[in-house]
Amino acid sequence: MTRATSFRKLSPQAPYGTAPDTPPFTQAVSRGVAWNNHPIVHGMTLGQTLDQTVRFFGNQDGLVYPEHNWRLTWNEFSDYVDELARGLMALGIDHGDKIAVWATNIPEYVPLMYATAKIGAVFIPVNMNFKKNEIDGILKKSDTKYLFCIEGFRDYSYTNALYELIPGLEKRGDDAEIKSEEYPFLKRVFYISKFGEIDTRKGFNKISDILRVSRFTSYEDYLDRQNECRDDNTCCMQFTSGTTGTPKGVMLTHRNIGNDGYWIGACQNLSSRDRVCIPVPLFHCFGMVLGIMACVNNGSTIVMLEKYDPIKVMSAIQSEKCTSVYGVPTMYIAMLDHPDFEKYDFSSLRTGIMSGATCPVVRMQQCVEKMFMKEITIPYGLTETGPVMTQTRYFEPDIEKKCFSIGQALPGVEVAIINPETGKFCEIGEDGEICCRGFNVMKGYYKDPLSTYQLLDQFGWLHSGDIGKMDEQGYYYITGRLKDLIIRGGENISPKEVEDFMGTIPGIADIQLVGVPSKKYGEQPAAFIIRTKESNITEEEVLAACKDKISWFKIPKYIAFVEEYPLTASGKIQKYKLREIAAEMWPDA
Repeated sequence: MTRATSFRKLSPQAPYGTAPDTPPFTQAVSRGVAWNNHPIVHGMTLGQTLDQTVRFFGNQDGLVYPEHNWRLTWNEFSDYVDELARGLMALGIDHGDKIAVWATNIPEYVPLMYATAKIGAVFIPVNMNFKKNEIDGILKKSDTKYLFCIEGFRDYSYTNALYELIPGLEKRGDDAEIKSEEYPFLKRVFYISKFGEIDTRKGFNKISDILRVSRFTSYEDYLDRQNECRDDNTCCMQFTSGTTGTPKGVMLTHRNIGNDGYWIGACQNLSSRDRVCIPVPLFHCFGMVLGIMACVNNGSTIVMLEKYDPIKVMSAIQSEKCTSVYGVPTMYIAMLDHPDFEKYDFSSLRTGIMSGATCPVVRMQQCVEKMFMKEITIPYGLTETGPVMTQTRYFEPDIEKKCFSIGQALPGVEVAIINPETGKFCEIGEDGEICCRGFNVMKGYYKDPLSTYQLLDQFGWLHSGDIGKMDEQGYYYITGRLKDLIIRGGENISPKEVEDFMGTIPGIADIQLVGVPSKKYGEQPAAFIIRTKESNITEEEVLAACKDKISWFKIPKYIAFVEEYPLTASGKIQKYKLREIAAEMWPDA
């Protein structure tokens, strides 16, 4: 089927991020413009976007799980979404209610996401690596009403954690709501079983309970609810770590992530002819927006894997004839270096997204030559920016730009390099803070106006905390970081959050967490610890105290015991010096 709104290829002579009347640039600010007469920003909700895709491509594959031989056409996917949405309404979910999912990329994940959006509720994807303390914080901060979960991930049980956090949960009847002083908003928890699993857990509702009551919501009431939704309503709340403590809830609207997904897909030249393999987690914007929103907005088939496994990814690419695949550099490297790599056929691939860390040129070249990904793209952004503000384009021929730049501004997004001291635009090639404004910028942090105010200035510029520069063609480059945030393989780590937790471990008087440059992950967390008097706590004891208390990727990869920290004249800890020391101590991180 030919897509009704398919893209015509644009001549690569003029950068997408360049307004026609502005080159050559005089300042490091780029105003993304649309191409081929496409609207820069559409005003549809996520539900309306899905309905449009169903009208055009209803009989084509919509959502596919090759590892389970489970697939839905767009028509079947939409029907499932509608049934879930009506059931949730029948159970009492209203506008603005919060629905959280704590799981891997299970088949129910995406339908729940769209069912939530269609009835004006707010979807909260929970990091699958979170442990008891972290889910406790999310439930309290988010005001979650319904929580969906699987048994657990790796060797950690989500259900056992919830039994510990919610006393009496196992005694709750199927139709009774939860009454908890700790979580006053929480009314139900749902267990999502594996394929073929017989569920015997007590206190948890099931997906079948939602489907069973869907008939009690009329189509008229369902349509009325959808008509009440607006594109500037919050539809998703993602919790992301900053430098000031525990994760904050980023409120993203239909307008934010719907349009961002559209242009992310356009930068890959996605259409209904494409099949996109998504092995990255859905709790992260990478999977949810760069993946799902890009596919739905552009009519591409979603080929989903529950979790990353190089063999399963390569098998899916071959069996489903995928034209695009997503991953962080380490995922691509694991496939390229796998002993069975040559056994698989990658000839269907042409594009994809590599994100989360810088990719060595030789590895990018291998993706282009051995995996046929000549049109692979690199995006950049923050959860707070929807998340993508810049991206390379599918026709970019320069391998150096594919590896070292973060692309050009998305259409409808302004990106600027601003001097953090003067607040003025920097000159071309001059370092400053990467800032953006446009349709993609979040609504704010949930119940945290102060943090919102600190991130967004009076002119609407969102300050990323990353230092970068822009060249004469409107390409941006990251050169450093203003904030202490550690980014390991695409995962944000708040030093203060980890420091606050580790400071409670007996034997630790003080702890400072910094990032160590890593060729494989971008950065690794390293802890400089001052012991309490009389304490002989060891590295092994520190790691044991962290296990199952905080997410594995937040646990320090390296630990050094010190007597003191480098200080300024006023007594403040000089973290930049600790980062320099860490880089010297662990050069092969």
